[in-house]
Amino acid sequence: MDASSLQFRTISDFSVRIAGIITKKGDPPASFFGDKLGRWLEQQGISVSLNRIAPDIDILIILGGDGTLLHIAAEAARYSIPVIGINLGHLGFLTELTENEAEEALEKIILGSIIVENRLMLKACLIKKGVHQGYRYALNDVVINKNSLDRVLHLSAQADEEFITTYKADGLIISTPTGSTAYNLSAGGPLVYPGLPSILVTPICPFMLSSRPVLLPSNKTITTRFDAQDSTDKANIIIDGQASWSMDKDDILEVKAAEHPLQLIVSPHKDYFAILRNKLRWGIQEIG
Repeated sequence: MDASSLQFRTISDFSVRIAGIITKKGDPPASFFGDKLGRWLEQQGISVSLNRIAPDIDILIILGGDGTLLHIAAEAARYSIPVIGINLGHLGFLTELTENEAEEALEKIILGSIIVENRLMLKACLIKKGVHQGYRYALNDVVINKNSLDRVLHLSAQADEEFITTYKADGLIISTPTGSTAYNLSAGGPLVYPGLPSILVTPICPFMLSSRPVLLPSNKTITTRFDAQDSTDKANIIIDGQASWSMDKDDILEVKAAEHPLQLIVSPHKDYFAILRNKLRWGIQEIG
């Protein structure tokens, strides 16, 4: 499947036989609400599977925050299971429903109509001495960070066979449009509408002011070589906030669009810009 060729937003008929509930680990309120929601779903004639992801599940209900959803995104995408996020704390970019809105939203889903956004995901592979280390997947971003406090990284980047530049920076963020509101935003990268099939490359604290974020088509493969100045230098590769690999001199990180997008169920009452206004406090006058 070419994820970039899929329609971004679809409205489709839906049938729920088995609902999976994923709760934030070590969070008693999430576990309590998960039990309550499970009983309600069973009263609607729906079987419930707790903290399990399998191909027979029709929908995944995430109870927690954006981090909980990021943790299961790759597996949900692999099985093409639609996901809905219910935030038990502050409103998230991905988990956009509150606890009080959950039952009403799920009632509409059970009746058979959902709005799904196909969110682009990335697949990353470290190539060490010519050997591929296997793929890992990201909904937000793949980040190369420096491992020491005092040495700038030299990262030589290409898009397919085209040389971009050698970044001299504290690191490099390769993100999806979904991830544009995460670390990319903190590093000065642009906000990108999640339906735009693209990959962002954003340097972290670049040494040269002329180093700017680059927005690329999602069919490009980005490769980044660690041009370390010393054989003992190392860099860290972090995927959706999880430490994944250590990068040595001349190692290559390859990042491209994953075959399967995350199917994110969204509310018809909360559009992308409404969430941005809420989270980024657009139009709200600061006091004091």
